[in-house]
Amino acid sequence: MGTMSTVPPGRIEIITGPMFSGKSEELIRRLKRARIARQRVACYKPDIDLRYHRTSIASHSSQTHEAATVTTVEDLRAALFPQLDEVEVVGIDEVQFFSEAIIPLSVELVHLGKRVVMAGLDTTFAAEPFGPVPNLMAIADEVTKLSAVCMVCGAPAIHTQRLGQSQELVVVGAAGLYEARCRAHFEPWVDASHSQQLELPTAQ
Repeated sequence: MGTMSTVPPGRIEIITGPMFSGKSEELIRRLKRARIARQRVACYKPDIDLRYHRTSIASHSSQTHEAATVTTVEDLRAALFPQLDEVEVVGIDEVQFFSEAIIPLSVELVHLGKRVVMAGLDTTFAAEPFGPVPNLMAIADEVTKLSAVCMVCGAPAIHTQRLGQSQELVVVGAAGLYEARCRAHFEPWVDASHSQQLELPTAQ
């Protein structure tokens, strides 16, 4: 009879939805609760997101949590594994910007008994699946899909509307470049002049 691991499995939690839905805020809330429970937390984010803080994740409502900035999944592994024995909860923000290699790493961490909490966009501004997030949702123990508020009508919004003509997949920014839209008012490739109400900040 084979020997089984004595380490109880961890869990994968995915927090997703459009921009301005509070994904980073929810991630920060869960990580802070883990710390209150005296659990050791390690948090990471991709270096593409320079909106607020180089060394922390931040929500549009100015909630922050210390985070290490890494470029690739391999860099994340190199930063995390030397301290892994002391870490119980791993937080990752903007996970959509990482490669598919984040999936086997997440599974490996679960088998090592870690709780992995990840936040990221599930769709691009063209309403297509974004990076590894849909596959992470498929293997997660828990998926929390948040909605924002449509900037046109105030209904629940599941889409991220890009304002302007850029066709690039990644244009990092917030209010003024993007807004949340419901299905009825989501229009891929819309011109920025189509919406003028973005002069005001859209923090939640």
